[in-house]
Amino acid sequence: MARYNDASCRLCRREGEKLFLKGTRCYTEKCAMSRPKRSYAPGQHGQAKKKQSEYCMQLREKQKTKRYYGVLEKQFHTYFEMANKKSGVTGENLLILLERRLDNVVYRLGLGSSRAEARQLVLHGHFTVNGKRVNIPSYLISANDVIAVCEKSRTNARITEILDVTSGRSIPEWLSFDADKMQGTVLTYPKREDIDLPVQEHLIVELYSK
Repeated sequence: MARYNDASCRLCRREGEKLFLKGTRCYTEKCAMSRPKRSYAPGQHGQAKKKQSEYCMQLREKQKTKRYYGVLEKQFHTYFEMANKKSGVTGENLLILLERRLDNVVYRLGLGSSRAEARQLVLHGHFTVNGKRVNIPSYLISANDVIAVCEKSRTNARITEILDVTSGRSIPEWLSFDADKMQGTVLTYPKREDIDLPVQEHLIVELYSK
């Protein structure tokens, strides 16, 4: 399986905004985007001023969205095809499908400081969905699903630390979380207004429609 192994901060610098790929570090002065000397795009041509074409803007929006959710090109295109077959607005359907990924839901519930960490915890089998252990980050949750920390993992030092760090993080309205039971419930599918990412999904649709 292909995997990005370079520095995560390079991705934020390339897109010109914080993608919150490194959890709590992104909220500190250590974040590359918080330092003016490193806020330009990486590479020897990173500081060059370029006029963006229509295609470039569409491509950058797609790349930014992929990086937010931590999915690769083939999988992202599969989500687009699924969204295009559904009734409704294709761009909104795409974002809703990405939000329904198990690793994203774990992150939204505050059980991971970043989506990358949530994905790793899911892969290691720390969570159950409706009482059944699931270790597939791309698993699509449904309304009324219950996501919980496994019984054996509730004393895990890292998970306890994560809950302390994310205790003040707001939970989306389409989810509910019980910290005492270490479990969350999917109340309904998310709507576009529930997704707080600065994404212009219509540009992605335009790119794939060429």
